[in-house]
Parts: sequence; structure tokens; C-alpha cells
Amino acid sequence: MLPFPLVFHDGYDLHFGDHVFPTAKYRLIRRKLLDDLFAGPEDFLTPEPATREQLLLVHTPEWVRKLETGTLTYHDILKLEVPYSRKMVDAYFLAAGGTILAARHAISKGVGYNIGGGFHHAFAGYGEGFCAIHDVAVAIRTLQQEGLIRTALVVDCDVHHGNGTAAIFAGDRSVFTLSIHHFNNYPTEKPPSSIDIHLADATGDKDYLDHLRPAYETAVSGFRPDMVFFVAGSDPYYDDQLGGLSLTREGLFLRDRLVFDIAFQRHIPVVVTLAGGYARRLQDTVDLHAATARAALESLQEWKSW
Repeated sequence: MLPFPLVFHDGYDLHFGDHVFPTAKYRLIRRKLLDDLFAGPEDFLTPEPATREQLLLVHTPEWVRKLETGTLTYHDILKLEVPYSRKMVDAYFLAAGGTILAARHAISKGVGYNIGGGFHHAFAGYGEGFCAIHDVAVAIRTLQQEGLIRTALVVDCDVHHGNGTAAIFAGDRSVFTLSIHHFNNYPTEKPPSSIDIHLADATGDKDYLDHLRPAYETAVSGFRPDMVFFVAGSDPYYDDQLGGLSLTREGLFLRDRLVFDIAFQRHIPVVVTLAGGYARRLQDTVDLHAATARAALESLQEWKSW
């Protein structure tokens, strides 16, 4: 049995159909972790959807109502860039519930791994870039409200800037935001995070890690968060359709180990959400996300923090 939980729900599939975002990846990641004997059925937890009260800790009542009632405007859907359906909304609410559940278990286990989530382009009052609900923000606000954490650090390693994260937590001294991303990429407007690392086209493994390590170490040691939320996008991969960086499989694994190792050295729990991954071969995306779970296990066993 794994020492930390994997959170998954069949409803995570956003049912986008023929879309660049392969939402079937969630089911395939679970299948791979089982087939590889990395995990057994007992290692998976099934989340409940985030409640309306939890969603409203981050999102405006109008935006939640639009999602619940299917009254998004044409402009709302253009910004969101995905077709509206009730199943789509249910999937976002479930992902937020999944990140909350993963975070609660991370406190005692060291890691909570949500096979979903990381929807960092969602703003308080609207969605963007395939992201309707900001599950990480909802989880942070829920755990803060419940008194389980006071502070959180979001380390966003998706290839795209975490614009919704930066906007939601702007001026909030209880949440530190770090985004490392391809600069010449979506979104065009990048509101400032606590730390932004803008990377040039085709940045590879060494330069990526050389930029991430000192910034992340400084954030962890200086801010001393109660919890780290790792937005572990696989889209910095060199063969990603929506990327622009040139990380290899090995480079992404070293990135994951770096994030876990620096947190575990200081006994800080880590919550994993998967965010983007659009490799030309779907199996590459599945393999890369599964490797993040392996990195978490290796790091946890090495540092023996829990």
C-alpha cells in the first residue's frame, strides 16, 4: 500500500470530445498506475464535489450561478475555450473537491496526489484557458477556513503562466505564488505572481532547473509555508503541442524531485495537481504524469519526513 493517497473520480473526464485537452488522460493515468503495480485499488480515494460554500470562498456568486444554471454568455465560453455541458461543470466541481481531499490527507501523509485539477487560469469571476474553477485556490481557502493551514505556497510548473492564481492571491500575504513558464506563450497578459520566472523559447533541462531551484528554495525557506501546492503540468515537455520549452522526461522527473525534496527537507507537505499536458502522443502525457507520482514516492522514502 502506498504511504500517500491518490485521489481520482471517473467524473474527472471533462467530456470535451475532439479537443486538444485530452481529458481521458485522468482515467489512463489511474490505469497505468494500477497496471504498473505502483498502486492498488485501495490506494485511491474518491472525492465529493466541492460544495457551493467552498466554491464561494474564491469565486463570485454570479460565476458559480452561471456554471450551475448553464447561463454562460457567448463571451464567457470564448474565454473558457471549451464547450459547455453539465458534465463539464460537474468535473470542475469534482476536481476542486479532489484537491481539497488531497490537501487534507497531505497533512498527515506528506503528499496528496490529485489525478486532476491544477486549473490555474480560472479567475474569481470567470474562466479562461480550459479552466472554470480554480481548484487549488478553493482548497487553500477551505483549509485556511478550517484552521488546518495558515499559509500556502503555490509552485506552478505548468508551461503556461498561472494568471488566475496570481490574480486571486494578489496582495494576500498568506499565500506565496511562484510561476515558472514559457514567456512567449498563453496568456498574453500575465499578472504578477510573488515570483515569476519567464523562460525563453526552447529552454532545456539544465537552464530550467537552474532557474527553478534558487527561486523555489528562497520561497520555501523565506516564506515557510504550511503547505506546498505543486501545479505539475507535463507540458514543458519538448513534444507538447501547446508548449514551447524543451524538457526531456528526465528533466521533468528531476523537476518533480526538486519540488518534493526541498519541501520534505523542511517537513512541509505537498499537494499535487496535474494541470496541462498535451503531448502529440497521449501516452507520453500519461507516462509523465505517472512519473510525478513515482518522484513523490522516491522523495518521501528518501527524506522519511512522515
